[in-house]
Amino acid sequence: MNTVGQRPDRSRWFALAILCTGALMIILDGSIVTVALPAIQRDLGFSPADLTWTVNAYMIAFGGLLLLAGRLGDLLGRKRVFVAGIALFTAASLLCGLAAEPWALIAARFVQGVGGALASAVGLGMIVTLFTDAKERAKAIGAFAFTGATGASLGQVLGGVLTDALSWHWIFFINLPIGVATAVLALRVLPGGPADGRTRPAGGADVAGALLVTSGLMLGVYTIVETESHGWASGRTLGSAALAAALLAGFLLRQARAAAPLLPLRVFRSRTVSGANAVQLLVISGMFAFQIVVALYLQQVLGYGAAETGLAMLPAAVTIGVTSLLLSARLVARFGERSVLLAGLLLLALALALLLRIPRDPAEVSYVTHLLPTMLLISGGGLVLPAMTALGMSGAHEDDAGVVSGLFNTVQQIGGALGVAVLTTLAAARTESLTAGGDGRDAALTGGFRLAFGVGAALIAAAAVLALAVLRPRTPGGTTGPGDAAAPGGAVPGGAVPGGAVPGGVAQAGGAESTGAAPGAAVPAVTPAAPPRP
Repeated sequence: MNTVGQRPDRSRWFALAILCTGALMIILDGSIVTVALPAIQRDLGFSPADLTWTVNAYMIAFGGLLLLAGRLGDLLGRKRVFVAGIALFTAASLLCGLAAEPWALIAARFVQGVGGALASAVGLGMIVTLFTDAKERAKAIGAFAFTGATGASLGQVLGGVLTDALSWHWIFFINLPIGVATAVLALRVLPGGPADGRTRPAGGADVAGALLVTSGLMLGVYTIVETESHGWASGRTLGSAALAAALLAGFLLRQARAAAPLLPLRVFRSRTVSGANAVQLLVISGMFAFQIVVALYLQQVLGYGAAETGLAMLPAAVTIGVTSLLLSARLVARFGERSVLLAGLLLLALALALLLRIPRDPAEVSYVTHLLPTMLLISGGGLVLPAMTALGMSGAHEDDAGVVSGLFNTVQQIGGALGVAVLTTLAAARTESLTAGGDGRDAALTGGFRLAFGVGAALIAAAAVLALAVLRPRTPGGTTGPGDAAAPGGAVPGGAVPGGAVPGGVAQAGGAESTGAAPGAAVPAVTPAAPPRP
């Protein structure tokens, strides 16, 4: 039987197309819902507080189950888990579209989050095992990045059009033909078998560890998204945060002692993997200032409609997509992931910093002068996300690729939830302060949004400093700096393997040639996988 690495070239690229289609559907759904929230509220009679749960229910299920879903992919076969996730997501989409009561929509959104976690957690793991050649993997992850980067912003445009032309129900019904086709084709095209042609990891799924991390992550995400209602310093928030921290600490202790851990701690021995995930946490938190806060500014201050907001943000989606698909792989091959990551971070920080000059009076705001430069400079995301994804997956042994993929997506989800909670809370507090000081509505809102933009820029600048300090550049001879050797059984430290392939089909923790680095990954808004909040 052919292994994954021996699959015909055309078959592998067709498999990539299936994975990208599944990711696109999930990413679109994360952003398409936000522009339809007012229509959903009017139709189903949601209260303002309960309305946010159409997003929060999805976010909690998605973020809480990613690690478990990644490990299940390693144990049961990533094809099986991917197809099950797509099928569940599609069925839940039908239930969302048919919902006639608020509780029914919230419950269906939770199930959607479960399906989205199953499908998303194994996607990157399948890509790095399908494409073992460095250049091919760069192109494959670039295509995956293009899907994620453009999907989120296009979802806002599509959501506005469908809601205005038909009804909000169709933002969910549109998933049905895509989901069915993706599941059917995945069964025929994706590499299959009990463990997708790999040796099945021994020891099972670590049930105790799964319960600890899933409950800890779900409670953590719940605590974050509820800070908008209860505040950061309330007893409820502090108590929930302490309990979530205790559960996650128990999970880490369990992983250190378990014979077959859910998340082998050896993956953190790679300085590159640990550093890339830490950088990602800051970047995704900051980039939500662009996706969410800019959208709120356009609608609440400038009076844009749903479709107009999506169209105003379309240049960002296009520039990110073009950069990730056409430029990122070439730049990584020449300069290495670290250099490309740093360049992209500087562009992103500048893009958000430019929003600090938005006039307080909406009548003085010009889209071309004050907003378009940011939409164009946000193309730095097309450099950041591919390089960060390649680095984040670089230390994964083939048997751990699913769980490392799940870890990468989990950090992305937590970063998105944390970023939205922090930025929107700061913006609201600043707006209240300015209003109490006598400022008008528009001026006060603008002042709050500008604070959020500044904090977002600071988070991304901090990510650049962390990347510069922690991530090691590639040295002559194809090796990385000290402290970046992968754990035993993980990625092979050192230079590139002749021919560009890495034993086991997984990238090394090193430079462009050794990692096969490249474009990739879903963005929070640009992300796979982190659904935006209103």
